[in-house]
Amino acid sequence: MAFNTENGPGVHEQVPGETQGFVFNHTMIRVVDPEASLAFYTKVFGMRLLRTSENPNGEFTLYFLATTEGDDVPEDDSERAKYVGRREGVLELTHNWGTEKDPNARYHDGNSEPQGFGHICFTVPDLQAACDWMDKNNVEFKKRPEDGRMHHIAFVKDPDGYWIELVEHG
Repeated sequence: MAFNTENGPGVHEQVPGETQGFVFNHTMIRVVDPEASLAFYTKVFGMRLLRTSENPNGEFTLYFLATTEGDDVPEDDSERAKYVGRREGVLELTHNWGTEKDPNARYHDGNSEPQGFGHICFTVPDLQAACDWMDKNNVEFKKRPEDGRMHHIAFVKDPDGYWIELVEHG
């Protein structure tokens, strides 16, 4: 399959009809300490915990979060599950039970060797204000806007060391 790269990959490509209705729903990352991760994503990034799913047989719990400003999130569990399954931009945190008690538990951040997964990204209305907010919350920076050549982005780390890119709207 050839892609038109003149205006960006796929810009003039025909989308297959069979994919209508497909929604890029969520990205999953594994977390060692769900309390620390939930506090980080809800208090620092303003996400809302939409749904929790415990799986005793597999000994893991799933936490689904998203930004929901202005959204009318259903209270009913069944309706809420449908809502979470239909929306875009959901972050799924997976906690394998017992990792929070293991002093050696650590997941690969995707950026150390061998590289793989890179980062998630939030667009923000004001990059400098967002960086100031990160500083106020003692969030570790991987890259500040003034570092390097790319002054329009920043990278911070979550409690498990995953990188989060911050980009100003527009």
